[in-house]
Amino acid sequence: MSSAVEQLASGFSLSTFSKADDLKKRIYFTLLALIVYRFGTYIPLPGINPTVIQEFAAANSGGIFGILDMFSGGAISRMTIFALNIMPYISASIIVQLMTSVSPHLEALKKEGESGRKKLNQYTRYGTVLLASIQAFGIAVGLEKMTVGVGSAVLNPGFLFKFSTIVTLTGGTLFIMWLGEQITSRGLGNGTSLIIYSGIVANLPQSFYKTFVAAEQGAIKTWVLFLILAMVAAVIAYVVFMEKAQRRILIQYPKRQVAADRPATAQTSHLPLKLNSSGVIPPIFANSLLLFPATIAGFSGTMDPDSIMGMISTYMAHGKPLYMLCSTALIIFFAFFYTAIVFNPTETAENLRKMGSFIPGIRPGKATADYIDYILTRLTVIGALYLASICLLPELVLSKVALPFYFGGTSILIVVSVTIDTISQMQSHLVAHQYEGLIKKAKLKGKL
Repeated sequence: MSSAVEQLASGFSLSTFSKADDLKKRIYFTLLALIVYRFGTYIPLPGINPTVIQEFAAANSGGIFGILDMFSGGAISRMTIFALNIMPYISASIIVQLMTSVSPHLEALKKEGESGRKKLNQYTRYGTVLLASIQAFGIAVGLEKMTVGVGSAVLNPGFLFKFSTIVTLTGGTLFIMWLGEQITSRGLGNGTSLIIYSGIVANLPQSFYKTFVAAEQGAIKTWVLFLILAMVAAVIAYVVFMEKAQRRILIQYPKRQVAADRPATAQTSHLPLKLNSSGVIPPIFANSLLLFPATIAGFSGTMDPDSIMGMISTYMAHGKPLYMLCSTALIIFFAFFYTAIVFNPTETAENLRKMGSFIPGIRPGKATADYIDYILTRLTVIGALYLASICLLPELVLSKVALPFYFGGTSILIVVSVTIDTISQMQSHLVAHQYEGLIKKAKLKGKL
């Protein structure tokens, strides 16, 4: 039998949505914030030569530069005030999460609840400023050294350009961080994820246009185009299925007396464990590590096949066996590593023991922690293989078919995951709105 929430969810309609004023305000605020963000990705840095930047971006679109440019929605290739995007904030968040498992002080803050969470968020903001400043300084130095056929990328190099670039890029990152926090609190969905999502989705129309133009001109065969579209649809369905997959562990609570004339009944619930607890972090880390040597080789200009850099560029290219083998190994490693950070079986078992709940047939305490860890390990094996398969399939396609856009498993994971999360939050707001309507009707009947 379906639950009350599922029955309410099945009754959704446009009339129900039109009456949910709070949800509409959240959607409008989210759209307005994303529009502001997209405008910022077209405001160039002061003192640069856009022609040189465009030529450099076209020459290095296949390395880590191209992936970061995809996540930023083209802000890096245009070298705008949002060129660093939200990446320093994400890096600072990951570093703080890693430090909570190492530092006793940060671990204690994590257990303090809301006050501890605010302090950790403050540390994350400080880390964002530091990382953004360092990266902005590196970009400023790199821009001054960047010279393509038409000239230098910087019109007036020097201290003033470095200072203005650091201030502008760091300020842009902090503004995006603030914008993401506003979307999370006043809008719909996770603000940080939606900003990355909007950057990826913004490139889709141009990518599809280039693909169809290439097919019309004969660069891509028609049957190959239909095969690619079918594969994209199959990959999206596969990601949706795996991202929603859960292993629910039965949790039983102590017996409670509901009414004086009724016997005490035991309540049960479930502890949901996602198949992919690590999210998109493993593919992002793996791609960054693998593409970094190839990018350095491209910057060095040493493309001699007999040199070390030349061998790296040859054997670590997209679709090569060594690249795919290293990518699979790194994705599996980071899947286990990050899952161990975000989910602590010992802490979960301790919380269950404090509430007086238990898993039927398992003793509370260490036995419960071992049982949860055993299930989580098996789920992580499947989740890691799922992530590896999603990320390797596009690599195989790119090695056989020359597409006019970057078709990456990481971008598909981000787009599908954020879409699922946003739709789930929208349904939660609609369910809450319907519950409020039912409560108001009940109060009116009570007064009559």
